[in-house]
Amino acid sequence: MALSFHIETYGCQMNLYDSARLRALLSGAGYAEAPAAAGADIVVLNSCAVRGHAEERVLGRLGELKGLKASRPGLVLALTGCVAQELGRALLDQYPHLDIVAGTESYDHLPEMVREALGGGGPAANTGFCSCDHRPVHADFSGRVAGYVAVMKGCDNFCTYCIVPYVRGRERSRSPQDVRAEVEALARGGVRDVTLVGQNVNSYRYGDAGFADLLDRVAAADVVRRLRFITSHPKDCGEPLLAALAGGGPVCEHLHLPLQAGSDRILGLMNRGYTAEQFRRLAERARAVVPGLVLTSDVIVGFPGESEDEFRQTLALVADLRFDAAFTYRYSARQGTKAAALPGQLDDEVKLRRLDELIKLQNLITAGSNQADVGRTVEVMAEGPSRKGGGQWFGRTRGSKPVVFDGDQGTEPGGLYLVRIIEATIGTLIGNRC
Repeated sequence: MALSFHIETYGCQMNLYDSARLRALLSGAGYAEAPAAAGADIVVLNSCAVRGHAEERVLGRLGELKGLKASRPGLVLALTGCVAQELGRALLDQYPHLDIVAGTESYDHLPEMVREALGGGGPAANTGFCSCDHRPVHADFSGRVAGYVAVMKGCDNFCTYCIVPYVRGRERSRSPQDVRAEVEALARGGVRDVTLVGQNVNSYRYGDAGFADLLDRVAAADVVRRLRFITSHPKDCGEPLLAALAGGGPVCEHLHLPLQAGSDRILGLMNRGYTAEQFRRLAERARAVVPGLVLTSDVIVGFPGESEDEFRQTLALVADLRFDAAFTYRYSARQGTKAAALPGQLDDEVKLRRLDELIKLQNLITAGSNQADVGRTVEVMAEGPSRKGGGQWFGRTRGSKPVVFDGDQGTEPGGLYLVRIIEATIGTLIGNRC
């Protein structure tokens, strides 16, 4: 009987993609996937270090697994991803029950490291960077309607609050042929909705091909019903990309465009490369060019030195731009970034108060955006039965809004259905099949 593995994923879409590659690598090495850590011979925690809370969660989970390791000494416990890259070999001293530390450029070595650990080779760490492309092992999203494909690695922006360039390295783009081949492989496995991911996906460049060219090439393969991308940087969002979004076909009318702050001074301290007015004009242009665009964003409050007036500027811009949804965060100092050494670090009480105010504002805006869909008929891709049961199904619109709708015996994952929206909450549209 084959030994088994279980992967737990923390963090962003890139980590979901990395975990899918780890699944493919371990399956290819002859291991079977287990549904839970308790029944697995190999447990992998794939970590995120972008925000302090994400790092605390994975390290807390690592501590929890000490008991499982004590009861089953033969268990191999591995930590991969950004926290592994950030903290490296020191993790092996801090957590003696940990067997493997594999950084963001070391995923391909994990099967070999697991084999050595199972053979009694002792704790090991690999956090080296390389400039080469990863092995041609496609991510494993089998049994899923939606999947991810990384089109590039790393980031060259060096936003002062962000640890990504230090744990993911500099930007390296994959060839359009490689990206298209992986999308086609996912489609053969049943994936119908693909999101192209990168730390700064629209800065993609391979030879003469920019990101809009890549979207066109992947869409031309005509193998998936929906094609998305995340995360964009405003400085790289130009007319070619907006034209691709407006072109119809599988490219969906959804643009995730992080604002981060509404104060020009704070944006400058963040090294974002645009002003609040430039962002406003870009958002207005995107909505003018792309009919039915769903515009989402990221916003940070409590950056070092942010005054009450500057926070109010962020609130005012969010109220004006009216994002359909937004991920909102309080600033989290990350060791090694420039912002962590800036004067004027704010108390958690101030950051939490500002975050609460921002969340309340955005919830009102999102509720209004969803309420505007009531009475409309939208195209929904079914992902599976809803957790609510009662014959209800869950799916998403082209703009990635969640929808719960009534299914029947003919409803199937990956199917496209017209749904008339009859009700809306902050988080979900509710409708009936037409």
